[in-house]
Amino acid sequence: MRDATPEQMWDANRAGTWNQPTSGTCHGFVQANLAILPRKDAFDFFRFCQRNPKPCPVLEVTDIGDPEPKLIAPGADLRTDLPKYRVYSNGELAEERTDIVDLWKDDFVAFLLGCSFSFEHLLLDAGLPVRNVAQNINGPVYRSNRDCVPAGDFQGKLVVSMRPMPPELVADATTITAAHPEVHGGPVHIGSPEALGIADLDAPDWGQPVKMEPNDVPVFWACGVTPQQVAMEAKTELMITHATGHMFVTKLRVE
Repeated sequence: MRDATPEQMWDANRAGTWNQPTSGTCHGFVQANLAILPRKDAFDFFRFCQRNPKPCPVLEVTDIGDPEPKLIAPGADLRTDLPKYRVYSNGELAEERTDIVDLWKDDFVAFLLGCSFSFEHLLLDAGLPVRNVAQNINGPVYRSNRDCVPAGDFQGKLVVSMRPMPPELVADATTITAAHPEVHGGPVHIGSPEALGIADLDAPDWGQPVKMEPNDVPVFWACGVTPQQVAMEAKTELMITHATGHMFVTKLRVE
């Protein structure tokens, strides 16, 4: 699926023939995190995103009750066109599923937030290593010790993704990603994981551990799993999200 179009990815998801992580797929297209909330919670969540743009860069907010993201993915259906979804109820993960057609309600509002999988294409095109893509794994994601700026009931810790880099390429990785704030931008931390409250890189909270090469430096970016962590901490009555690493592919070009 590396060179698949967004439409091909949507069709594969609708048909149930693709339920894997989307890192390394649809080369050149922006991928997005998904958060769906009832209308009564949507405004506070929108304020939370505005106050925390690194982990929650808003690409589109859908019309109430409309599952089609008309601005960045016309023709798509957010009820079926992701590989896997998570349903949170009162702060607890209730289930994972491959579509949410029967759960959709007329008062739902969907938020699409830029995902760092999007800039992995740029790193690869520049000749930088992306270890999780090379190892064909769902890359590691960690709950940090940094507080997000609260909004209403939405509050919690920043979640970060990690991509190891050779030390001489860290500056290049920072420059490339910092140019794209719409997909999390530059790193939030480089080096010691302990400074982020991460005790063991081989024990991520989400995803899988990545094998680091000798002398690799851990580089951390804000992650769109943050809303899931916030929903758990806020005990939100209902939130539907993508499953970690199973993103929505938009029609936006990374360039």
